[in-house]
Amino acid sequence: MANVKHSEFYQVYVWQIPVRVYHWVNAACVLVLAVTGYLIGKPLAIHSSAEASKQYWFGTIRFIHFATAYIFLFNYLFRIYWGFVGNRYSRFSKYLPVTRANWHEMLRVLRIDILQIRKGPLPSIGHNALAAFSYFILFLAFLFEVFTGFGLYAAMSKHWFAQMFAWIVPLMGGDFAVRQWHHAMMWVFVIFSLIHIYLVFYHDYVEGRGVTSSMVGGWKFIEKDEADILD
Repeated sequence: MANVKHSEFYQVYVWQIPVRVYHWVNAACVLVLAVTGYLIGKPLAIHSSAEASKQYWFGTIRFIHFATAYIFLFNYLFRIYWGFVGNRYSRFSKYLPVTRANWHEMLRVLRIDILQIRKGPLPSIGHNALAAFSYFILFLAFLFEVFTGFGLYAAMSKHWFAQMFAWIVPLMGGDFAVRQWHHAMMWVFVIFSLIHIYLVFYHDYVEGRGVTSSMVGGWKFIEKDEADILD
């Protein structure tokens, strides 16, 4: 007869509404920017008998990319703000491995997620130490993408906001170099997203704490005997 473990769980409100809104808006923006950015870099061959002046699909793609970039930027700035005023799980003070315990937890995560040396849940409520640090690096990568993207946009826009980034292109060696870096970072986001989705479902399976649903409803679950890890 199989052993059945009976546990009592607490419901913990982890992800506030602003964090969840940021997450899903950011996910949608990254998807749209990746698709439109790829099409801008490698336009499809549209076979049509219509006059070129009557076809504006590429202009539409560019407009969607630029408009989404603004949404992405303002959503990003809002998340920066919330990283200082939000609850304990969304504050940036939790995103840097500044203690020895953080580094030990990062090693434990590597043993479970990467090396598969051990199994079982990790004693964490919000992001584990490795995930939190990876998201901090991701925020820096987002900033890099914003600067390079608007740096390229400055060449075709005289608006004061776009011109704030005009110094990026000469600093990085010209339009081609900036475009290459901007495009390469897009693939970093694609790879990161695939890994992120896999690990979310993996931890949901291993831990059974509602990792996936928490980014919809905000709640996670913790066993009663682990309640002391709430800090």
